[in-house]
Amino acid sequence: MKKIAVYPGSFDPITKGHTDIIKRSAGLFDELKIGILINSSKKNWFTIEERIELVKRILKAENIEAEVLSFKGLTVDFMAEQNANILVRGLRAVSDYEYELQFTLTNTILAKQPFETLFFTAPREYLYLSSSLVKEVALNNGKLDRFLPENIIKDIEERAERIRKG
Repeated sequence: MKKIAVYPGSFDPITKGHTDIIKRSAGLFDELKIGILINSSKKNWFTIEERIELVKRILKAENIEAEVLSFKGLTVDFMAEQNANILVRGLRAVSDYEYELQFTLTNTILAKQPFETLFFTAPREYLYLSSSLVKEVALNNGKLDRFLPENIIKDIEERAERIRKG
């Protein structure tokens, strides 16, 4: 059986923490699919097309082979559409673990096909990192190089400037 993994998220924007999980997981599976969630109730900085482009740019720069797709609805439904049997998730702190445990248990109840969840713990330098934190730093003209891959920093800075100007 092929090992097909899905790493879902909003990636608004993708961070060095996300990129670390993608790098570490890419070589473990026959296929890695990065699922970018379309969530109309969430106020995103970037459109779905822009988020896909940012992720693809990072994959190319890091020489990582993965498919980037968008999806709406439940992660388990997206996994079924992709014939995926592994769900990749990242863990930063204990609070993440509690949320992810609930998420995993709910997904196993809703799933149309069996799958495994594989958790990647964040390295020390990314334990605190989130897309929300990156946005806050960007809005306040902070340095982003410790949080974001170099080849997307300008995009995030420009978007923050646009948001500041209203």
